[in-house]
Amino acid sequence: MSGQAARPVAATTFRGDAVENSHVAHVAVVDAEGRLLYAFGDPARMTLARSAAKPAQALAVVETGALERFGFDDADLALMCGSHNSEERHIERTRQMLAKSQASEADLRCGGHPPLSEAVYRAWIKRDFTPGAVCSNCSGKHAGMLAAAQAIGAGRADYHLPGHPLQARVKHTVAQACGLPDDAVQWAIDGCNLPTPAFPLDRLARLYASLADAASRAATGTVSARETALAHIYRAMTTYPELVAGEGRFCTALMRAFEGDLVAKVGADACYGIGVRANAQTQRLGAHGALGIAVKVEDGNATVLYAIVAELLGQLQLGTETQRAALAAFRTPPMRNTMGVETGRLAVTVALEPAGTTS
Repeated sequence: MSGQAARPVAATTFRGDAVENSHVAHVAVVDAEGRLLYAFGDPARMTLARSAAKPAQALAVVETGALERFGFDDADLALMCGSHNSEERHIERTRQMLAKSQASEADLRCGGHPPLSEAVYRAWIKRDFTPGAVCSNCSGKHAGMLAAAQAIGAGRADYHLPGHPLQARVKHTVAQACGLPDDAVQWAIDGCNLPTPAFPLDRLARLYASLADAASRAATGTVSARETALAHIYRAMTTYPELVAGEGRFCTALMRAFEGDLVAKVGADACYGIGVRANAQTQRLGAHGALGIAVKVEDGNATVLYAIVAELLGQLQLGTETQRAALAAFRTPPMRNTMGVETGRLAVTVALEPAGTTS
C-alpha cells in the first residue's frame, strides 16, 4: 500500500509556521457509466453520505407522484434536497409545503436547532427566538416525505421510522440510484431523525453523475421515467440554489457560479457530491457522459472540505477561471483570531491520480 493510500493527507492547517492539523480525505471521480477516472485516497471508502444523499431520497418522493398530487413546484423540490440556512424564505416555504399536503408542523419528526447561518443565528438571539421543527435545515425533506407517505396511502404517522412503507421505498430507490443491491447499503439515523445511507464513496459520485447525465439527456431526447425524475431534481436544485443552502453557503455559491452546468450538495461531517453535465471538459477527462465527483474529509471539517472541492475543480479544469474565482473565499479561507490578526493558513495538497495508480 502506498503512503497516500495509507494516510491520504489532502490539506494541512498551519498556525504560524507550525503544523496544527493534517486532514485526511478521499476523492472519487467517475463518469455516468460509473467508471472510476481519478481518485485520491480510498475511492471505495464506505461513507455516510448524510445530506449529500438528499437528491436520491427526493427521487423516491418524486416517484410517488406526491409533487403532482399536492402541487409542489420546482422551488419546493429544491428545498426537499436542501440543507438550508433557516432563513425566513426557507421557513415560510416549509410552511407552504405543509399546507399543500394538509399537514402541520406538529406532524414533522425533525427538531429545531441553531441555524447553519451565523447571520440568522444572531437575528434569532436578538429576538429570543426558539426554533421549531420548520426551522430544521432538513425541514424541506421532511415536508416532502410527509406528502409522499400520504401519496402511497401509508399515512403520516411514523413516516420517519425505518419500518414505514415510505422508508422501504426510499431505501430501495437510494440503492438503485447508486447502482447497488439493497443489501449493499448500510443505514443509520441522521441528525434530523430520518434514516441515512452509507455506501462506497464512488457510488456517491455515480449518483451525482446520474443527475447531471439525466439533465443532459432530457434536454436532447427521449428519456425514461427515472431519468425524467432525476433531470427534474437537477433542474430544481440548479434553478433555486438559494433554497438548497442559502446566503454565504458553499453549495449556493458553487451552483450560482456555474449557472446550471453542475449540481452540488454537502453532507454533514464533510461529505460532498457534484454532478457536471457532459461538455468538452468532461470529455477531455475521459468521461462517457456526465462527470461525478465525491469527497469525504475524515475529521468532518467543512472548511477544509470546501477548500478541497474548490481545488479539485481547478485541477480538473472544470468551468472557467471566472467561475472558479467566485469560490476564492472558500479555496483560501482566512484564518484570524478574535482581534482580526491573521494566525495561520490552510494548504491544500490533494493531488488526483488516474484510476489504477492509487494503490
